[in-house]
Amino acid sequence: MVTGSKLEYFLFVILTTYSLSACERRENDVIPDVYVDFTMNLNDIEFVNLTTLFGSVYVNANTNNWGLKAAGYEGNGIIVFAGPNDEFYAYDRTCPHDYVVNKLLIKVSVVDIIYAECPQCKTRYALTNLGTPVTDTIGRYPLKNYRTSSDGLYVRVWNY
Repeated sequence: MVTGSKLEYFLFVILTTYSLSACERRENDVIPDVYVDFTMNLNDIEFVNLTTLFGSVYVNANTNNWGLKAAGYEGNGIIVFAGPNDEFYAYDRTCPHDYVVNKLLIKVSVVDIIYAECPQCKTRYALTNLGTPVTDTIGRYPLKNYRTSSDGLYVRVWNY
């Protein structure tokens, strides 16, 4: 049986660890959290680009009538990207540089297959490298990442 003091100590350790990891994650994750949770069928013609290496699609509230759970921050939408080794990546389209520096909600767009670029600040983000900014651009924050999983037919994107 766990005594009160051991249980309190255990809970303290768990909460401290969680708090430290949450602060660490937030340091570079400047786009606020919103609820995201949707699943794409790769046989759906709307998502056929994800069946090829470095293919990408934009998802938003209008996609398959998913509503806000696919809208991303402030409805800017989400980029889903097919990376190597059958991995999928999902990024919020809100430019983190313009959000932090200029308080703007500018949408990044896919350019040159493996990059997303902000039309305002011109920062390029490497979609193959967790949305990190390319070194010769002004942005220093990565795109907001969402979790993904795939079974070969369905790709789920979520964050809670």
